[in-house]
Amino acid sequence: MHAIEPLVSASTSSSLARIAQRCCRWSERWLPDSYAIAVVCVIVVALGALFNGASVSSVAISFGDGFWTLIPFTMQMMLMIVGSYVTADSPPVAKLTRALAALPRSPRSAVLWVAMFSMMLSLLHWGLGMILGSLLVRALAACSDLRVDYRAAGAAAYLGMGSIWAMGLSSSAAQLMANPASMPPALLAITGVIPFSETIFLWQSLVLTALLMAITGWIAWRTAPAAADVRTATDLGIAIETSLPTSPQRTRPGEWLEFNPLLNLLIAALGLGWLAHEFASKGLTNAIANLNTYNFIFLILGLLLQWRPRNFLDAVARSVPSLAGVLIQYPLYAGIASLLTHAVNADGVTLTAVLSHAFAQFTNSHTFAVVIGIYSAVLGYLIPSAGGKWVIEAPYVMQAANDLHYHLGWAVQVYNAAEALPNLINPFWMLPMLGILKLQARDLIGYTFVQFIVHVPIVLLLLWLFGTTLSYHAPITPT
Repeated sequence: MHAIEPLVSASTSSSLARIAQRCCRWSERWLPDSYAIAVVCVIVVALGALFNGASVSSVAISFGDGFWTLIPFTMQMMLMIVGSYVTADSPPVAKLTRALAALPRSPRSAVLWVAMFSMMLSLLHWGLGMILGSLLVRALAACSDLRVDYRAAGAAAYLGMGSIWAMGLSSSAAQLMANPASMPPALLAITGVIPFSETIFLWQSLVLTALLMAITGWIAWRTAPAAADVRTATDLGIAIETSLPTSPQRTRPGEWLEFNPLLNLLIAALGLGWLAHEFASKGLTNAIANLNTYNFIFLILGLLLQWRPRNFLDAVARSVPSLAGVLIQYPLYAGIASLLTHAVNADGVTLTAVLSHAFAQFTNSHTFAVVIGIYSAVLGYLIPSAGGKWVIEAPYVMQAANDLHYHLGWAVQVYNAAEALPNLINPFWMLPMLGILKLQARDLIGYTFVQFIVHVPIVLLLLWLFGTTLSYHAPITPT
């Protein structure tokens, strides 16, 4: 048995823990379901477009046309949940996550362990940190002898997505700027090629990432509730399977194919052949940054670990209830993005153009990092798609950087660091892990909001400070 922290009263909690508990109580009482939040965002942006002079028909058409534009991404996110679930539901992964869950020696250290585990993995791929972090939380809830707060641990699993993921290899903006074949020609003419050495591998970027990890982990540690305030999965009425997955039994001759592992092996062989081609042709970092590749890895892994087709299909069926939030809410966010970028007034001006112009008026070489950081964070709440939003922002943001002779690579990192901030309070990216953990957004936001209010001033200050250490270089255009 591990040593367990002695039971203490709520009065011995840290000040941050007490603030987090107040935020939790407020969010649990007053925050609606994430679907209602998405609908409110649609209404607010639609009203903004109308006040900008767009006609009712333009607003309606923009919303309706945009509603369907995230369908491929919605399917990718649903397959992410399915792939991670069937992998986690297999006996080998269940044993591994239980071994990882046995490492912490106290409830607080368990929350810190989840936070650091999630953040480190998110530097390789944002989905990896979020999903495997969620699986670790489930393992802690299922088999740990510690009374770990399920909400605090769930929030900790999300911290990679809410702090540093965009500073790592799956940064959509950094990947785009380093690959001229993927860049829109108009953007390439403005920025040229910006390699990783000028973005995510700058020493300033590495130091910023390390500092944010340390600060985020410290806040997660300090906001973990004392024993009197702890609410485990059982306390929340959430059933977590405590026994290892077992194989179903064959009951009739017609099921022999469903129990024959050869089918899974053949499909896995085809999938592994495709993955080998992807890695050979695109390289490891570019291949893994692609959601299709990432999902394929987990689906093939799930096939192999579940071994028999019947086991795999049963695990998929158990994952289906986790998909509801993603299925209905992502199209609403697609509609928001379309309202911002396609609902035009009589002069052909969109709401995004109005916002960008307003921020550009207050920008100079000294305030660039802070102003663009704030702008990217605000727009990031309404358009929660780092890659798609960068394509919208990059032409005028990077042209402003050129005009002000601001380091182009650091302008990309300003976007990356600031773009992650709204994730801490935006249910959009929480949905996949909420389905896995069987929680609501309001269960996590009490903790992530504390992270948000600490992160905002620190991130903006560090972006400004490190920006002063870099000199401008003219764009490098490919020959």
